[in-house]
Amino acid sequence: MCGPISIADYMREVLTNPKSGYYMKNDVFGQQGDFITSPEISQLFGEILAVWTISEWQKLGKPIPCQLVEFGPGRGTMLKDILRVYKRLGIFEEEEGLSVHLVEVSRAMSNIQAEMICDENSVKLLDETNPSNLGCYQTALCKQTSAPVFWYSDLQFVPKLFSIVLAHEFFDALPIHKFQKVGNEWKEVLIDIAEGSETELRFVLSRSPTPASVLLTKNESKHDHLEISPQTGVIMEELARRLEENGGFALVIDYGHNGDKTDTFRAFKRHSLHDPLVDPGTADLTADVDFSYLRKVTADKLISLGPITQRTFLSNMHIDTRLKMLLAKCPNMETQNNLLSGYHMLTDQDKMGDRFKMMAFFPLVLTEFIKKFPVAGFEDIKY
Repeated sequence: MCGPISIADYMREVLTNPKSGYYMKNDVFGQQGDFITSPEISQLFGEILAVWTISEWQKLGKPIPCQLVEFGPGRGTMLKDILRVYKRLGIFEEEEGLSVHLVEVSRAMSNIQAEMICDENSVKLLDETNPSNLGCYQTALCKQTSAPVFWYSDLQFVPKLFSIVLAHEFFDALPIHKFQKVGNEWKEVLIDIAEGSETELRFVLSRSPTPASVLLTKNESKHDHLEISPQTGVIMEELARRLEENGGFALVIDYGHNGDKTDTFRAFKRHSLHDPLVDPGTADLTADVDFSYLRKVTADKLISLGPITQRTFLSNMHIDTRLKMLLAKCPNMETQNNLLSGYHMLTDQDKMGDRFKMMAFFPLVLTEFIKKFPVAGFEDIKY
């Protein structure tokens, strides 16, 4: 490869190169990693999501068999909390009632997920190129429910059945193309080696239109800067087809905006902002999710609700009530303080409460049903 490359190509190489990609070789989550996620902060988060999935599944008639699908499960902490609630409440106890399907490109992370949620003696590695394995590269059994767990590198391989789909801090890591309007012409923002250097990188503008700038900036007149993730569009379109044809619903949780931000590409290292062009492969690269884009690419098949803030969603789901129950059972002051600290991190406006957004998706055919039986957590939304 020679000459400038797109930011999308740069992100893809830095984050998911099979040998040296940031996500491919590291446990990057939690206090010891470069960033921390809501499930790592408090069990409250996963428990509330478990209750939400149960509520919506029951409203739709408790379809069986049911798939729990998660995109980019991190360390598996949220999934572990969700499955623990299912077990405690006796949900999906029917034989073959629930199966778990994880979309994960990193084998290193899939190993961590298996340790978190699965019986270690049940883990089996498969050849995903073997047609008989249907794109699955690892299987196991859940510790808590004995539900079968499957790993795939791509959504296309996940079986097409009724599905509960969760995507928590997944889309923000997908590659973006970045554009800047110069006069009346869109230029793509590229990454090149700085003049007089063999290692220093810099941003440059394309000298002429690129295929991406021609294709992705059509009908864009509101902004003079633009970030678009084609891979996000492809995944959401595939998700929309599946929910329309096979039933189910999805919840996307991420930091993002409703089409009003244009310059969000950045990096995080050891929980602090980091220059995305310095020491590639040692920091997480990310861009805010454009929730208006998720709505746009699925509008012909799905009804979307939100985005609403994480604070609003958790409040509507009565996180305060669950907190009081847990505090009453705390054995000591230290445990109480940890619970309260996690609660405030999840819900406070100046922390994660307003920074993270929630957006739910249901098949368009359920529009009137949802008006009659509002989606939990999103009850305040008007149609």
